[in-house]
Amino acid sequence: MQLADPIQEGARILTICNACRYCEGYCAVFPAMERRLNFPEADLNYLANLCHQCAECFYACQYAPPHEFAVNVPKTLAEIRAQSYQKYAWPRPLGSAFPHTARWAGYILAICLIVSVVAMAMLPGMDIASGDFYGVVPHGVMAGLYSAVSVFVVLALLIGVGRCWREWKKGLAELATPAALGSATKDVLRLRYLDNTGAGCTYPREQDSQSRRWFHHFTFYGFLLCFAATSVAAVYHYLFGWRAPYGYFSLPVILGTAGGIGLLIGPAGLYWLKQHRDPSIADAKQDGMDVSFLTLLFLTSITGVLLLALRQTLAMGPLLVIHLGIVLALFLTLPYGKFVHGFYRSAALVRYALERLAGEPPKPPSS
Repeated sequence: MQLADPIQEGARILTICNACRYCEGYCAVFPAMERRLNFPEADLNYLANLCHQCAECFYACQYAPPHEFAVNVPKTLAEIRAQSYQKYAWPRPLGSAFPHTARWAGYILAICLIVSVVAMAMLPGMDIASGDFYGVVPHGVMAGLYSAVSVFVVLALLIGVGRCWREWKKGLAELATPAALGSATKDVLRLRYLDNTGAGCTYPREQDSQSRRWFHHFTFYGFLLCFAATSVAAVYHYLFGWRAPYGYFSLPVILGTAGGIGLLIGPAGLYWLKQHRDPSIADAKQDGMDVSFLTLLFLTSITGVLLLALRQTLAMGPLLVIHLGIVLALFLTLPYGKFVHGFYRSAALVRYALERLAGEPPKPPSS
């Protein structure tokens, strides 16, 4: 019988799993689970963030619904994971935004677009024909605003990770253990637990597929390439005094174009998979959080690509304002939406690596 509270339900289910242990080879969750006999909230939050929701265990489980035990590991851990996002959020009152991310993302996007349009109308002497972005929005305004928002976002994410790490009763020095950090980084970059030794995961349905892993790769590396493009452009501007716009074959443009393509393919593919997934394995209450993040990523990319293609036309000014408004909305929602899962999952992988390095053997199955 399922319990209403996700923490209690998680403890019930993992107690059953710990006695069975049929799924211990599927992912990191089960070996980590086997090092425990009891499942307090802190350990459940750790295991929930370690879960990649590949759903292999659900389809293999003899106790899954309609069995009376109703064991559903991916859905239950997804519910616990969402609660942990609220718990770790900084400032803490903003954690209440997680269940309503889609609504807040819409409000923030609308406000950012309105502010951008008003600001554009108030700025005199716009130079659109030359393709100069700073002729529309001065460099100081653009750099100052996004630098301030970026500092806030980084601070919120770091404090969140620090809170989860302290709850897991680990010292901050352990988070930087080279061997554990290296192992976790390799797992993150390869998305090891969506690979299943080459077969992929059972998502969106029971058949093995690499699609979720590849669309995650497009999204993740597309984001990194766009960040790299912005970083290189900053070096060009501040170190070499080279002013944008840069040529189509310059490094910032090549990196940004590749990243933009990744952020078109990845979010669109992940959205398509979400629409075709088995509803049994997911927490539908998180769909708004997931889709709003994918939408903002896609809109950021499509407006960026259009801006590059039309930067020497009269459409450049309005497109730049729209693009900057969307990017600002994306940045403001990063610490309070789906983006945070990458940080907490990475921290969980570091802890898992630390447990393996410590050589602690699994506990005997509970009877």
